[in-house]
Amino acid sequence: MKRDMGLIRLLLLKLEEIDQDGRSIYHFVEGDIQLEGYSWDEIEYHYDLADEAGLVDMGGNGVMNGILFRRLTWAGHDFVDAVRDEEIWRKTKEGALAAGGISIDLVKDLAKGFVRKNIEKLTGIEL
Repeated sequence: MKRDMGLIRLLLLKLEEIDQDGRSIYHFVEGDIQLEGYSWDEIEYHYDLADEAGLVDMGGNGVMNGILFRRLTWAGHDFVDAVRDEEIWRKTKEGALAAGGISIDLVKDLAKGFVRKNIEKLTGIEL
């Protein structure tokens, strides 16, 4: 299965919406998390990739079926904050495609660059 940065983005945005206390561990099974255009297998696979990238805290050693989730990590929040805006995400995807592929860290850095440009335009302060 190919890695899909768009799916990772959607999944993390969805997980961020969960009312978390940082201590509870949620166990999701097929049907609990639905993202249009993606199968449960794709969602599980990309959740595992997000875990490997340090974007989520599973709060345990995993389960045979489903997803364990406690919270987004600091890096996960940084990623979501960088790619939350649809226009920033569109520009980030275009930049990644032009480069011929890109890592999660470079996606985050590219998106942060676009966010910085927006801040500079809005405030007149060069970052």
